[in-house]
Amino acid sequence: MSLIGQSVTVVGAGVAGLAAARALALRGASVTVLEQADAIREVGAGLQISPNGAAVLRALGLQDQLEAASMRAAAVQLVDGPTGDPVARLDLARLRPGQGYHFLHRADLIDLLLHAATDAGVTVRLLSRIGSVDLAGARPVIDLDTGEELETALLIGADGLHSQVRTALNGPEQPFFTGQVAWRAVIPCEPGAPPVAEVHMGPRRHLVTYPLRGGTLRNIVAVEERARWAEESWTLRDDPLDLRLAFEGFAPRVRDWLDQVQDPWLWGLFRHTVAATWVRPMGQGGAAILGDAAHPTLPFLAQGASMGLEDAWVLADALATHASPAAALAAYQAKRKPRTTRIVAAATANARAYHLSGLPRMIGHTGLRFLGKVSPGAMVSRFDWLYDHDVTQTA
Repeated sequence: MSLIGQSVTVVGAGVAGLAAARALALRGASVTVLEQADAIREVGAGLQISPNGAAVLRALGLQDQLEAASMRAAAVQLVDGPTGDPVARLDLARLRPGQGYHFLHRADLIDLLLHAATDAGVTVRLLSRIGSVDLAGARPVIDLDTGEELETALLIGADGLHSQVRTALNGPEQPFFTGQVAWRAVIPCEPGAPPVAEVHMGPRRHLVTYPLRGGTLRNIVAVEERARWAEESWTLRDDPLDLRLAFEGFAPRVRDWLDQVQDPWLWGLFRHTVAATWVRPMGQGGAAILGDAAHPTLPFLAQGASMGLEDAWVLADALATHASPAAALAAYQAKRKPRTTRIVAAATANARAYHLSGLPRMIGHTGLRFLGKVSPGAMVSRFDWLYDHDVTQTA
């Protein structure tokens, strides 16, 4: 089907929404992005774009911008948190030629995608909070809190964990608290820090850190198992003393970093199911969800942003290459749901592996050290299914 002049409304100006907006606009669609905030500001902290996500940015014509905004990662280092001793190293130089693994600030990626979307002709409307979504008629209808009613041929829900478009497609959901909370913070980085993601593992907790913005900043995400519930929100602050106490048993290097944290963000980690229904054909258009709206994931495989980028490309490609909206939307869900379900499960499994204690911890770390010595390439090749997948070639 031709997307030229097709009316598309994207709800949410995050990574997935802006990537989808550019991908569709480049194929001729008339795209409007609705964002509830009054500005696209610097929010969040660091994120990782693995080769599968970088492939999408490259296909969208944004390779140079990605290189300018990010740092190329050299390795992932697993560390015993309490002792500071190395456990295993995933050498990212062993990735296939041309594949890049990137560290960058979420705000820099959003800025990159925002400019890319508007350069492609996308309209971004701020202060556009969704009141309700109606998918009962011939075309999707959105009611804004202001009372304005918008009708569109194609509605794309990129509205995150609490997606109203997902609810319209699937009904309400009841996520459950995993018994884990995460702090995130950014501190000044020590000079000369290598571009390595370090995972400091300890009983019932772990900490991930890597440099950002040319090595001027250090990103920190620290996770602790606890019975006390914390809100599922990106805007909740916490006392830095709580963070320091949670990791007081870790090596001095980690404690020194946490001593510099002044105002950490805290959020509870909730497990959501992958949505049962991602799409609904409606006349000559319909509705679809992508990114966190379709498959919220725990942050233990660093795939949230890359999954959203993959979704954006596959959805736009399906709409441009299938004969009807119904066929395109069905193909999109069929292609994306199995892969994202596997990624979500793998991220959940990583959480358990990072938090081992007692004998299982000793056995696990010994096995990783042995594998790293006898077959270091195997540490990276076990992720071939993830990193080698290029939706721009297989979509």
